[in-house]
Amino acid sequence: MSEFVGDISKAYASDEPALELGAGVLDGTLHPDAAVRVPLSMVTRHGLIAGATGTGKSRTLQGLAEQLSAAGVPCLVTDVKGDMSGLGAPGQAGSRAESRAAELGTPWVPTAFPVEFLALGGLGSGVPVRATMTSFGPVLLSKVLGLNETQESSLGLVFHFADKAGLPLLDLKDLRAVIGHLVSDEGKADLTGLGGLSAATAGVILRELIGLEDQGGDVFFGEPEFDSADLLRVAPDGRGVMSVMGLVAVQDKPRLFSTFLMWLLADLFHDLPEVGDVEQPKLVFFFDEAHLLFDDASEAFLDAIARTVRLIRSKGVGVFFVTQTPKDVPPEVLAQLGNRVQHALRAFTPDDAKALKATVSTFPESEAYDLRELLTSMGIGEAAVTILSERGAPTPVAWTRMRPPASLMAPLDPAAQTAMVQSSPLLAEYGQSIDRDSAYERLLAKVAPPERAPASDREIPRQQVEPEREGAIAKVLGSSAFRSLARSAASAAGREITRSLFGTASRRRRRTRAW
Repeated sequence: MSEFVGDISKAYASDEPALELGAGVLDGTLHPDAAVRVPLSMVTRHGLIAGATGTGKSRTLQGLAEQLSAAGVPCLVTDVKGDMSGLGAPGQAGSRAESRAAELGTPWVPTAFPVEFLALGGLGSGVPVRATMTSFGPVLLSKVLGLNETQESSLGLVFHFADKAGLPLLDLKDLRAVIGHLVSDEGKADLTGLGGLSAATAGVILRELIGLEDQGGDVFFGEPEFDSADLLRVAPDGRGVMSVMGLVAVQDKPRLFSTFLMWLLADLFHDLPEVGDVEQPKLVFFFDEAHLLFDDASEAFLDAIARTVRLIRSKGVGVFFVTQTPKDVPPEVLAQLGNRVQHALRAFTPDDAKALKATVSTFPESEAYDLRELLTSMGIGEAAVTILSERGAPTPVAWTRMRPPASLMAPLDPAAQTAMVQSSPLLAEYGQSIDRDSAYERLLAKVAPPERAPASDREIPRQQVEPEREGAIAKVLGSSAFRSLARSAASAAGREITRSLFGTASRRRRRTRAW
């Protein structure tokens, strides 16, 4: 027993600040002195939190996010089930968390953490998060729409044309208008030298866009656009702000919300400076239900994810994927996840048995445990852990009884959450949607009588765009006047937008906002 404690303590020792994961277990016996921890500097080597439903993945996520916040590291935490809002309230005395802490011999003080509640498009209780079509880009949008590689390539051509022509793509109706032009007789000429857009492909894209709009997807695209720099805030007491992205209201749109999270990561990748190895992360992302990000993804999308995860480490950002089995994550991404917390798996079906075998094969060989038996016998709140040590080598597998969260392990009271949202410094900027001059409005203005032309090209309320004027778009899209306008705009220097790995557009970044 003393040899086990010594081996684990030595393997997981750290001379620098570290996150306490828990303590080692051997033959069912807990050894509080066998501390299992991960150095803060190794968090940017990314990680995987996996396990069957009900085994404690969410509480592991919660505990890690708490300790990162306490160390001054901001986090983005996805909340698919609605139970991560408890980060904003102290834990309950006499709860399982308190008894687990006593068992581990660690102090436990109920603690609330600085939390910012976010909601995609304002659906749910949180500050609305939106993106413009232009900055979202064709690669991520193709994933949302479920396009094949040919259709994705064609969508990229549409964005390229809009960039060159100076036509702002802010929301869904802007993109639909530009696609309609490019398949018109005169619009085809604008693509000379760039390639073509077939009517059949355009029709597929338009149908998918209409379907997305009918499902309420139009609220996610538009302005004001969320600045990912607002994820990097620190509270006055020095703790990192935890941005909790509420996704309960959009559970029926998994491709949309998972891709939106990737947009935030890609936006940070594009704008953050290179910092190399850091003592502690600048930001940590936690992607819950990570399999939704990879389901039905194109090769181009998977390649972009793999490259972003690989390269964003040098920007000081750590990424943790939370899912049921390592098989949910593509091999090229899984290979970059140096820190592994594997909760129990179930082997009730042949598919479960295959997943178990594949999971065992991804761990270092263990002299202390039969990993196949271990992964099916661990209790709730226990996990098989292996991390990258300070020298970058994988540690031996440690059966770990995980440290409990200090915040509430349940949803926050809705009234309390609403009050926190209303007091947010972000609400004044992002709370009200804007529908300003963009591609759609400019096309409509070309066919409107002079006396009905908008007095300002800064903002046009959506309700002022009359439904009967929709039919006029078809005329102006193929008109010589529009063709002249597009060519004139295309000749303006500096119109084309530089795009990053995901095709997301670069933007001028504001200063980081105070909490």
